[in-house]
Amino acid sequence: MTTGPLAGLRVVELTGLGPAPFAAMLLADLGADVLRIDRPGARPFTGSSEHDLLSRGRRSVAVDLKHPDGPELVRRLAERADVLLEGFRPGVTERLGIGPEDCLARNPRLVYGRMTGWGQEGPLSPTAGHDVGYIAVTGVLHAIGRAGGPPQIPLNLVGDFGGGGMYLVVGVLAALLEARLSGRGQVVDAAIVDGTAHLATMVVGMLGSGLWRDDRGVNLLDSGTPWYDVHETADGRYLAVGALEPQFYAELVDRLGLTDVAPDRNGADPEVLRRLIGDAVRRRTRDEWVEVFAGSDACVAPVLSFAEAREHPHLAARQTYVEHHGVVQPAPAPRFSRTPATLDRPPSRAGEHTRGALGDWGIEDVEGLLAAGTVVEDTAGRS
Repeated sequence: MTTGPLAGLRVVELTGLGPAPFAAMLLADLGADVLRIDRPGARPFTGSSEHDLLSRGRRSVAVDLKHPDGPELVRRLAERADVLLEGFRPGVTERLGIGPEDCLARNPRLVYGRMTGWGQEGPLSPTAGHDVGYIAVTGVLHAIGRAGGPPQIPLNLVGDFGGGGMYLVVGVLAALLEARLSGRGQVVDAAIVDGTAHLATMVVGMLGSGLWRDDRGVNLLDSGTPWYDVHETADGRYLAVGALEPQFYAELVDRLGLTDVAPDRNGADPEVLRRLIGDAVRRRTRDEWVEVFAGSDACVAPVLSFAEAREHPHLAARQTYVEHHGVVQPAPAPRFSRTPATLDRPPSRAGEHTRGALGDWGIEDVEGLLAAGTVVEDTAGRS
């Protein structure tokens, strides 16, 4: 039994890649009963099921959607669900007979969440794409990087997960709240291009007001100032400096030993300051600077690797990274005072829970579906 604020919510997930599984993972982390519909024999993107962390927290049913009875099984599950999530190209679920019209006809209260890069409409909607292309056309990729250098790819965190999966979850939860009042479900069209542009709202506003230049590496928050940047230490590691406010900058300068030599940053040549701060930081190792800045308000932090991050005293105290079923992973977020989220099950293999999960969802003819090949059970998976 799960806890979490979404306990009791039933979600059908048509397995895809990246942002849609992230959204399903987040809903499962928060307590929803998410039933993952996998292709028979599907293998995890990570190579091993135990490290397929985007698939954690839910059970898997392997359904052959090309079997004559496969789409009907999905429609039957949609009747019993509050939410259905899919991340295929526009038109794919319609061709399979499990599109919004098909499922809402069986369950008018269903929230049908759709995750794509380009959206359900527009000239590029039928074409393939990946995170880097989606954030490129929004202007966001152009803004990330150093002056005089190429744009820098921010992993796939800004597009796939920030502008994609998170917006799908927000849309689904908003539609669920509305459905409580209206009694009617609806389709949520979450597009990575839309979400990524929305994430950039503050910067676009600053650009319009003249407080931001449409060039990378020359602005307040993009390494254009040495007091909001990363600086190399004596051991080839880095310190992250975010001393935006004057009082924080004053403490930065003081702890760097530059109080008597640093000019007033207002009107000073940023490059002179950059050399001054950079030379000072290179005099000590990263961990030595951690000691120097301990307990200060200079807004300085060590740049840690993933391996180091789980050992950071603050993250360790909060258990931001946890070990679950022998695998280190980020803990569910955010946190709740009364209905805490939990990691109730590890990632599953395709079809690992076919028999039990379908029975729990009220599908009574499971043996017949197995015999017909409509569904497949992975008997080698975890119990």
